[in-house]
Amino acid sequence: MSWQLKERLKKIIATEQGTLSFAPGSRQPMALVYPNTYHVGMSNLGMHIIYEQINSRGDTACERLFLPDKKIFDEYIRTNTPLLSLENQMPLYEFPLIAFAVSFEMDYFNLITILLAGKVPVLAAERKESDPLVIIGGPCATFNPEPLADFVDACIIGEGEEVIHEFLDCYYDALAQGLSRKELLMRLVQLDGVYVPHFYQPVYDDSGIIARYEQDAGVPKQVKRRYIKDLGHYPGQTVIVTADTEFKDMYLIEVARGCGRHCRFCMAGYCFRNPRVRSLEQISAGVSQAKRMGAKVGLMGAAISDYPEINRLCNLILEQGLTMSVASLRADSLTSSLVEALAASGQRTITLAPEAGSERMRNIINKQISDEHIFKAIATATAAGIRHVRLYIMVGLPGEGEQDIEDIIEMAKNVRNHMDSLGSKGILTLSINPFIPKPFTPFQWLPMASQDTVSSKLKYIQTVLRKLRGIEVLIEQPKEAYIQSVLARGDRRLGRVLLTSVEHGGARGWKQAIKTHGIDEASYLYRARGHDEILPWSNLDMGFAMSYLLTEFYRAQAEERTPPCSSGCKRCGVCQ
Repeated sequence: MSWQLKERLKKIIATEQGTLSFAPGSRQPMALVYPNTYHVGMSNLGMHIIYEQINSRGDTACERLFLPDKKIFDEYIRTNTPLLSLENQMPLYEFPLIAFAVSFEMDYFNLITILLAGKVPVLAAERKESDPLVIIGGPCATFNPEPLADFVDACIIGEGEEVIHEFLDCYYDALAQGLSRKELLMRLVQLDGVYVPHFYQPVYDDSGIIARYEQDAGVPKQVKRRYIKDLGHYPGQTVIVTADTEFKDMYLIEVARGCGRHCRFCMAGYCFRNPRVRSLEQISAGVSQAKRMGAKVGLMGAAISDYPEINRLCNLILEQGLTMSVASLRADSLTSSLVEALAASGQRTITLAPEAGSERMRNIINKQISDEHIFKAIATATAAGIRHVRLYIMVGLPGEGEQDIEDIIEMAKNVRNHMDSLGSKGILTLSINPFIPKPFTPFQWLPMASQDTVSSKLKYIQTVLRKLRGIEVLIEQPKEAYIQSVLARGDRRLGRVLLTSVEHGGARGWKQAIKTHGIDEASYLYRARGHDEILPWSNLDMGFAMSYLLTEFYRAQAEERTPPCSSGCKRCGVCQ
């Protein structure tokens, strides 16, 4: 085992504020793993929240582990050292419980890499009674854990603050009773919000479509998503402050969770419904903690400008002598107070997400933002001294035609002209990504637009706008988006593809692994799915019926908008 690796981990801990460490043996150890680098993982607020919840118990010591960068990872391999945790430099395989927080599909490759490098049996079916129990949580676990089913023992479906305590109580009780691994899993699956893939086996028909799931006796027909009804019971803010994050020396505070805007492309808007806000009093306590730590305030939520008391909150932050940043904005709810607070904090770019260039396409996806909203938001930002504008756009949306691509170009020209009329010399940036039909959205049955078509549209937009002054176009390479699409909407057969890919260099080995296992990638990407089809995620219940998603699907086809959630609304069923 490398002494240098241990010393490096100790140096990381020494630079942190708020680390929760316990002497080995004083509590039951549990590993919390983010399947990406420390820099990325420590930027994830959900990681902080669950870390604090687990450590708030008197019986469990939660230790973090991340994917090392290449140079450090090579040292692990050279010295045959299993991956080590931060807090006590404990080998991963020695933790009886290993929990992964999975936020992005491309991190599936990293999850498998970490298990292999941590000397943990990678396949759940091959783990013995003495081997660790591997669980996953986070957005990817919630909307479709099936591609990872071969590698995990249990999945947390939904928000974890409450269910993690029930899970650990059940786990420790089973240990005390000497139950077997299978008996423990059977107890865990009785908890709302815990899915055990082993008890739900897919059966395929001759065409390769899931015909049914064979379920073990005694397990729930569907696993219900968990969500926190009152955020006031659980803090949602940074626990560990470190400079090595996407938000350097920033203290993150969650102001709201969930979204009721009903954007039809947004998985988070459906899987984390209903919308809830934190009290100004609770957020103020977080602001005070940020001041004590000398950190900038980072406000987190689906749309910060939608927060009911955003003006008061901005004034409170500035009155404390602090600066602030926000995770997201809505053009139709932007206020002068918010923009002026951001400008005073040194922000120089306003980021908006019209997603499409035409009103028609925005009706289809239910993005209720008009060109007028965009122009007004830019004028407000410019008046406050924020010169640069970034717009998020998608290509390959349902119902998209050639004119809709021209409308993106026309929108960019109009926004640039509007900026010029305001005297703004800032840069207009279009960040354009391929659309992926996600599970538990009204578009889940639709195929993805072909890669050649999307690539052609992206190239055309880039070629035309490149000639115009003051506009830049940033494009995500379609290749990765199409791997994401397969993983987001895929089934359990992809487990063997993922494992083979990792053995051949991760995502670089994807195409070869697909061929090796005879998987028809096109069927995942381009096949329209029947509305009565059993989908890979059909074992999960987000709180609403498929009939609700179908209603939204047909409203999209009719180019009809759906109003946001309102008090007393019962249309989707989550709030019943």
